[in-house]
Amino acid sequence: MQSLLKRISSLHVLVVGDVMLDHYIWGDANRISPEAPVPVIDVARDTYTAGGAANVALNVASLGAKATVAGFFGRDDAGKRLSGIITQKGISLIATPGTGSTIVKTRLFVSRQQLCRLDRESPLHSYQIDPVKIETTFGKVVGKVDAIIFSDYAKGLLSDEFVTRLTALAREQKKLIAIDPKPRRKLKFFQPDLLTPNRREAMQLAGLEPEPNQPFPAGEVCARIYELYRPKNLVITLSEDGMLLSHKGKVGKIIPTVAREVFDVSGAGDTAIAALTLGLAAGAMLEEAAQFANAASGVVVGKLGTATASPEEVLAQSGFND
Repeated sequence: MQSLLKRISSLHVLVVGDVMLDHYIWGDANRISPEAPVPVIDVARDTYTAGGAANVALNVASLGAKATVAGFFGRDDAGKRLSGIITQKGISLIATPGTGSTIVKTRLFVSRQQLCRLDRESPLHSYQIDPVKIETTFGKVVGKVDAIIFSDYAKGLLSDEFVTRLTALAREQKKLIAIDPKPRRKLKFFQPDLLTPNRREAMQLAGLEPEPNQPFPAGEVCARIYELYRPKNLVITLSEDGMLLSHKGKVGKIIPTVAREVFDVSGAGDTAIAALTLGLAAGAMLEEAAQFANAASGVVVGKLGTATASPEEVLAQSGFND
């Protein structure tokens, strides 16, 4: 693991997708409002971190690699705060053109329990990148990185033409391509080096409907996804059941979770694709990369809120303290 982390420290990853600001309100509730039967929250503090594609970039940087993130940042206080969080971590930023407000997700925590989430996003914003300008916007950056991660949160930045053109540019320069999909958008992509849906997303990609009280049809799901999208490596995250590995449509191993305690799964998928991409780009085989990603995700779900894992935390995780 030390050797893998050393190789990762020399890598540079470009993350492209829907960036957002994660806002946390922390407080306590000891009384009921006289105005309605709801608790009154005494707010103790507010905290902010990067979410969505920006959190993927944060995870890349936290694990020791260099990161660049491309996405839309609104000309508002949230956009300024988000860009500040990113640049303070040493991450390079490519602000794509567009109009609208920065996406903000506000989570209210009371006594360490999430009470609700409030989403703020402009319904009419337009921030797709002009596909014709892909070469001028990303040409030099792609030449400097080792891998590209498309982080789709179904907010509209990643269009079919944009993904196709940037993928072609990356393939010309033999860069590893990873995709974290949101199947409800039906984004067109083909032959990525890595595809990382969760259980529900994998069913959607395969065109299957989940059946109540039935086991996950791993063989059929992996075969269908390979038939439709031809991913070289498919890793299906199964929450508390770990990760299912598939290579060229064949079901491989299930890597059991190593999480000791689960406090919050927010952003765990971001950690998984960041660590998997780094592992593969560093020359690891799929199983070794998945073991590394599983350990990193185990660290993150043991923290409250959107979080990252450091190399030291990954090494200290069970089974990785060599």
